[in-house]
Amino acid sequence: MSTESGIPDWRGASQARTENPLVEKPDPERAALSYQAFLADPGKWWRERLANPSKSMQEREKAEPNPGHYALAELEQLHVLMCVITSNVDGLHEKASTYSLLEYHGSFRKLRCISCGSRFQYDSDDIATMLHESKLPPRCPNCQGVMKPDGVSFGEPIPADVQRKSHGLVTACDLMLVCGTTASVYPFGELPNTAKHWGAKIIEINEEPTRLTEEKISNYLIQGKTGEILPAIVTQVKNLMAKETKR
Repeated sequence: MSTESGIPDWRGASQARTENPLVEKPDPERAALSYQAFLADPGKWWRERLANPSKSMQEREKAEPNPGHYALAELEQLHVLMCVITSNVDGLHEKASTYSLLEYHGSFRKLRCISCGSRFQYDSDDIATMLHESKLPPRCPNCQGVMKPDGVSFGEPIPADVQRKSHGLVTACDLMLVCGTTASVYPFGELPNTAKHWGAKIIEINEEPTRLTEEKISNYLIQGKTGEILPAIVTQVKNLMAKETKR
């Protein structure tokens, strides 16, 4: 869904680089600042990250929610959507006022303690002050553990609380909307398979068919932009609810 807010799809860019070596090289954020490097020297990791802000981070900071994000938030307000589980780290669902939200790969708008798992809003001014005063890495106010950006780094396991809650939700849902994802990154990509196994109907909303379509995980494919289809779904849900109220 983030591509409709102007954030490039890194999977598509990776494929383009494979096919054409002249395409811009991968963001150094992923290659150089791995989770292993963080664990080895958190202070150095933070200093290098702040000294070399990635292009993708700058793009995420400027991005705004699109009509698809707001449509999901409205479905939640109508009490027909239980939760949004997203693989995106841009924080746009939160910015669109989705309350019940699981950010499977974390959010660049938050910090997370690697000891107790507590999360806090990312304050760039506070981090800049810590850099100036040589007080990096930031410490958790609850347990004094080391904190990192909440976004899951390469080589870092999915936070156990998010994984557990996601599994509980997908095994209990009646209907899953799969919006704008290829479901090709695991273990996140396995969630539709799990929901299907436990009896949920799967509606896929995407511009192109995906492996979920090909493997018949999806019961239905609505082909198009999520920013156009999701608001249309909201309109239809409201119409149905209005009819039920009149009965």
